[in-house]
Amino acid sequence: MSPAAPASIAVISDVHGNRWALEAVLRDIDGRGINNIVNLGDCLYGPLEPAGTADILLPREFPTVRGNEDRIITESGPGNPTLDFVRGELGHEQVYWLAHLPETAVAFHTMFMCHGSPASDTEYLLHEVKVDGASRRSDEGIMERLGTIDSPVIACGHDHQPFSKLLPDGRLVVDPGSVGLPAYTDDAPFPHAMEAGSPHARYRIVFVTADGWQAEGVTVEYDVEAAAEAAERNGRPDWARWLRTGRA
Repeated sequence: MSPAAPASIAVISDVHGNRWALEAVLRDIDGRGINNIVNLGDCLYGPLEPAGTADILLPREFPTVRGNEDRIITESGPGNPTLDFVRGELGHEQVYWLAHLPETAVAFHTMFMCHGSPASDTEYLLHEVKVDGASRRSDEGIMERLGTIDSPVIACGHDHQPFSKLLPDGRLVVDPGSVGLPAYTDDAPFPHAMEAGSPHARYRIVFVTADGWQAEGVTVEYDVEAAAEAAERNGRPDWARWLRTGRA
């Protein structure tokens, strides 16, 4: 372990503008006395409370990488109704923050951070999607996508599926799941569903032991109904269902 590496790091991802879930997760992290937090992106996109979420994230200043749905907020061109809602809610400072987030980063001399995979913010690192849906990627497939990245811990998000994987070469890959959206459907590259199975907010704690780095998943209760009602008010009954059930 590098002398600069902390003993424990909280890893969050995919808040998706869910202020209620983020507040609960940060209370839980702070209550555990964990001072080091990293954020794997997709911070503000969603029919919930993007500006209120930004007001929490920006002052905390933890290491953050940009997700694909952070990127689309800052790209020019027409959007969908949810994207238009998000853009209308955010101020200049908040959009500027999103636009200047890095695609990847190394935090605390220990953890390589990406949203999807090191090469793409839209590619799952731990899953592959085929015509029959999503399934876990093989160790060989994961290591191929990691290439020469030599950080002892690799943190990725994007798929909203909490999971940790110790690779044969000793690197620990950590996916914290989603703080703010426990399930969703997508059409690319083929139609598939991702679901955590319950409405909880999720994050992961990475910590060092005599045997090396390990990870522990945490589920947190929060005011799901407040978030689901916001989704309904903003024209997304599908999001409301995903939030209430954790099922797609």
